[in-house]
Amino acid sequence: MRDFWTIFNQSFWTKAKTKSFVITTLIVVAGIFLMSNLSSIISKVQDIGVFDGGADSSTIYVVDHSGSLLEPLQQQLDASESDLTLKSSTHSIEELKAQVSEEEIKSFLELSVNETQTIHATYTSENASEFENPMAIRDALQNLQTNLKATSLDLSSEKVAQLFAPIEFNQKAVSDSSKSEEELSQARGLVYVLIFVIYFAVFYYSNMIAMEVATEKSSRVMEIIISSVSPVKHMFAKIAGVGTLGLLQIALFGVVGFVALKTSSSDLTSGVFSFFGFSNVSISTMVFAVIFFLLGYFLYATLAALLGSLVSRTEDVQQLLLPMTFLIIIASFIAFSGLGNPEAGYVQIASYIPFFTPLVMFLRVGMLELPIWEPILGVAILLVTIFVLGWFGSRVYRGGVLMYGASQSLKDIKKAIQLGKK
Repeated sequence: MRDFWTIFNQSFWTKAKTKSFVITTLIVVAGIFLMSNLSSIISKVQDIGVFDGGADSSTIYVVDHSGSLLEPLQQQLDASESDLTLKSSTHSIEELKAQVSEEEIKSFLELSVNETQTIHATYTSENASEFENPMAIRDALQNLQTNLKATSLDLSSEKVAQLFAPIEFNQKAVSDSSKSEEELSQARGLVYVLIFVIYFAVFYYSNMIAMEVATEKSSRVMEIIISSVSPVKHMFAKIAGVGTLGLLQIALFGVVGFVALKTSSSDLTSGVFSFFGFSNVSISTMVFAVIFFLLGYFLYATLAALLGSLVSRTEDVQQLLLPMTFLIIIASFIAFSGLGNPEAGYVQIASYIPFFTPLVMFLRVGMLELPIWEPILGVAILLVTIFVLGWFGSRVYRGGVLMYGASQSLKDIKKAIQLGKK
């Protein structure tokens, strides 16, 4: 057991002290704080006009040919809490276009009304990629158009309100596992984030293990190690060491993200927590997230160690890991596509396929009210698969670490098993 912990500590601290790991961690932490304050940063940049060439993007110059639309349009914008300010302009259209081209003004609006009380509006800016201001103006003009039409038809404001009154629409499901639409909306964002975390962690740390094994083989360090420690003990100690490091790194990112959002000076905090459902997350969902993350990691890490032991050069690792990569990608596609319909037949079937279970079964746990036996069955399937893969992987690993030369394909597994018997 002492040998196990020696390799465990060596795998953990060697990787934790590498410059790439430290720099990556610091960059992600800095990125989390940057993203949590992104809206306030953008707002301050817009306020000082850094990218606007000195022009005020919140001021729209208006040429009102009707003489009656400017004031009510401003009222509609104010009612929608828009920060746009309309100013009447006496310049000609050509003069205003020249001012936009020279970046003296950001944009201008031309308004008119025909004999049928239909509003015609033309918004002119430097490029057509702008959408925020035109959208706000279009919505305000649509409301103004409704009022004009109502006046021409002698409709009171009460009648107009009745005319546009929304219907009462409720959605119910007869399935016992279905949640309400509100619960699904709250769970969908959280499940999306956690699926992405599980996918990233399993993919990243499994590749890390394979690279570590291949690096030790290419430097001939492996020959020294296995002379005093059994290959099987070396494999599982390395999996546990890198897995612990990965778990601590993800926990750090989670704590940093929580603190960053809570201390953010922008309105993004409440929006993010509300949109992703973090404020209403259930304990059972988080417990299953941890369980499926750990089981998914050990499943793919064992497979990665097995494959990594077959190569002698780090350049060959990615090629041999392609089958495992495809499995992870397919599992993520099924999980993300199941966000819209978690009760689909293919999602249910895939949740019991071991290499898809960590992502797909967690999707169903987070999105549906499943009977407890289903996630427990998924956990049992994963445990059995990990045990079988660990047993098989240890046999391959025992011979694989002694193999040198160019790796041909997965056919080398048979060669590794035969070599491990000697």
